[in-house]
Amino acid sequence: MTDNSKPTIVFRALQLANEQRNAYGLRYNDFVRYRKHCANRTHRLRSSLKMTHGKGRDFKKLAPLTPEIVKDGHLQLLLFEAERAWAYAQELITSALQPFNQDKASGLRHTATGRFRRAVNWSTQLLSLCQALYASSRMSAENLIEATIYTVILNGRFLRYRDDFEDALIQLSVARGLLDDLANTASTSRDQALAVLFSDEISPEIRYCAHELGRAKAYDINGVVSELSPKYRNQIVENCDSLVTKLQAEEKTVTSKLKLTQRLWEGQPVPVRYPELVDVLLKVEEAEKSLRSIQLSPAGRKARSGVTAYDSVLAALSDAEEISRKLQETQQVHGAGASAAGGGGRDIRFVHAYITYQHLSRRIQRDLLLMNTLLASGGTDKSIHLQKASSSKSKARPVDNRLYPAVVKLLDTVLQSLTQMRTLSVVDDNPDLASAVEARIAFTNTRRCAYLAQCHAAVAKYAEALALLQHGTIHLRETVSNLSLSNSDVINNGDPAFFPLNNQEIKELEGTIASDGVHFKQDWFAYNGGSVKVDPSTYKKPLFFNIALNYVELDMERLQQRAGKEPTPAPPTTTTLSSQTKVEAMPERKQLPKAKIELIESTAEPPHPAPGRGGLSNLLGGWWNKRG
Repeated sequence: MTDNSKPTIVFRALQLANEQRNAYGLRYNDFVRYRKHCANRTHRLRSSLKMTHGKGRDFKKLAPLTPEIVKDGHLQLLLFEAERAWAYAQELITSALQPFNQDKASGLRHTATGRFRRAVNWSTQLLSLCQALYASSRMSAENLIEATIYTVILNGRFLRYRDDFEDALIQLSVARGLLDDLANTASTSRDQALAVLFSDEISPEIRYCAHELGRAKAYDINGVVSELSPKYRNQIVENCDSLVTKLQAEEKTVTSKLKLTQRLWEGQPVPVRYPELVDVLLKVEEAEKSLRSIQLSPAGRKARSGVTAYDSVLAALSDAEEISRKLQETQQVHGAGASAAGGGGRDIRFVHAYITYQHLSRRIQRDLLLMNTLLASGGTDKSIHLQKASSSKSKARPVDNRLYPAVVKLLDTVLQSLTQMRTLSVVDDNPDLASAVEARIAFTNTRRCAYLAQCHAAVAKYAEALALLQHGTIHLRETVSNLSLSNSDVINNGDPAFFPLNNQEIKELEGTIASDGVHFKQDWFAYNGGSVKVDPSTYKKPLFFNIALNYVELDMERLQQRAGKEPTPAPPTTTTLSSQTKVEAMPERKQLPKAKIELIESTAEPPHPAPGRGGLSNLLGGWWNKRG
């Protein structure tokens, strides 16, 4: 009997349960926090729905729930009551396993059984209301199937807890089959990931029950489900086949914004099993589409807007990396490693490594684009020398002294990203990709040495510049050696090719290093004839010696001799009067007779004492007049 006067109720049992569990403690198995949250939520719902038992000592009996008066809040209330009882049962089971509760473990398990049975009772009431709403066309088949799956899973877990493995295996297999139907008919990638997530949660329990029953292929979860689900689904779920048919008919056509494009790695799909991860990956795809449209635009617009587009992609990938890292930590806490990996053996650890690789590759692309933009604005091309050998210095365009240090900083960032990329598991497991990444590390080191040599040459440090070019030549040989380890370059053939590298660029860089080496040698010879000695007259004492020489006499000439820098010999006409000053030699005095010397000494007046100072200065002596 249909009732079109009543509004349709949308109630996503699995989605609501998953969101509340992840947000309030169950991500880290904190059943106490989740139970308290469910208790608070049920109290608020009862108050808002006017379903309290009155105030004071007078008990007011509630009116029975009928499909005519049921609202969305009533279904939520039944769901949170079931979640509250189930969380309390799990809390008691965990307490019974603790060593300090060994004496009262039996009582805790008995109480947990009662709470578990109460959770099944609440979920059964929820399913009955949903079936009545579906019969009156006030609920869709998808919502009813979600409520059915929730009830069947809870009942199967209760049977497994009571060691009734045969019935538990049937219940969980039927729930797994319905979850597969939900995943296959999902209209959005988020709904599909939600169904896959619950399938991964109950898959270990199916394998455990099959193992306890002595099945030979208990590890083959899909085989067990395909055997038991079609056989018992109509017995456990009322009109299950017709309900699944109605679900397939309700499949909606949605826009591509809500459908996640399948990502491949080494020819196999990357599994996305978490709804929150689907949301951020959809943002990544939207940012990548904007970036792709800018890359196809004219070069002028690309230079202006490319960096901004890369920043949007990096922000979305950063959020995806953070969420995948938290999910990986959650999996480590639960200890569900290979169980949630699915048939392909790829779990959240692989997904986190894959997203990190994509994030690093986009960051490298952005840094290289910014470096090329700086070089173009500075009046140079991709070659790193200031001018060609055929051009003269008078015709060369002057380069800003801040250009090459900025380029070196960008190359340092690229090196950091490549080094972090090399440590990822997805790179380490692929030898061709690992050699390609190492080749780009060596090539980036070569470019960094070349640009850093330009910085040293600008301040007339030609010896350091030539040494850096020699190091760059060694790194260039490493690049060629790493590229020769594989038949094809995985990064060049990938999508996107974030760091294209070919033999032509390597040869150009090698020729540039050789040309710059010749220019540096010529400039060095023109500067001081190629001498490595420093003129002592240009020596500048460090600040430390300016302070220390106020207290310690230091022989700078001896230090320069030990350093291999001979000082200019002092003229013989000068005489050292003190450790710091030199004056001209005094003229030679005639020697007086001894009698005159004695007479002069006897008649000489004693020196007048300096006038004394009064007050604190006189009491403390000469401390105030002491010079540092």
